[in-house]
Amino acid sequence: MPKPPPPKRPDDLLCDSAVAVTVLARQRLASAHYDYDQYRFTHRGPTGHSSEQSRTVLQVGGVAAVLTIDLPRDEIVLLRQFRLPAHLATGRGEMVEIVAGGVEAGEDPAQAARRECIEEIGIAPDRLVPLFQFMAAPGVDHELATVFLGTVDGSRLPASAGAASEREETLPFRVPIDAALAALADGSFVNGYTIIALQWLALNRHRLAEIVGAAGR
Repeated sequence: MPKPPPPKRPDDLLCDSAVAVTVLARQRLASAHYDYDQYRFTHRGPTGHSSEQSRTVLQVGGVAAVLTIDLPRDEIVLLRQFRLPAHLATGRGEMVEIVAGGVEAGEDPAQAARRECIEEIGIAPDRLVPLFQFMAAPGVDHELATVFLGTVDGSRLPASAGAASEREETLPFRVPIDAALAALADGSFVNGYTIIALQWLALNRHRLAEIVGAAGR
């Protein structure tokens, strides 16, 4: 029986780490907007025991998201967009969202973030500051989101936006940061990107000018 590894230190326990994985086979189950694959692999668990397993993975890939803020006006720019899965799950398909979209071939996350701002809220950010990364549903797909803080001039916001090539319709809007954080506390929306970004904002609001200024130096 394999000998279990030594106990991890608290700092190690609080950090994602690499593990021993060998992919034995990969089978394409479906191909549409996203590919859907089944993997067969061996994995060495925390006790040191190796086992063969099978899992399906939705191939989403990289996503760039932007928390767009008008600092002089103390406002945040959000958007409303219809999502069929939200309609099926909650009956409230028009979601409150931050800017977000897939990183396309040949783009880095910052380039994708700027493009998505233009497409979804109709204006480009004056400055983009990388904040953090997260995975929305690591048990289902390998979507990895890179979240940016984007400074914008909210007075230039159009009444509607969206990428025509994707038949996308978005309704961008601006609200005071206080109103957005109050809606977060009330549970007014369930979009994970929006919730995570606004939780970051609630924790770091007092540092926004410092964060943006430091990125410009």
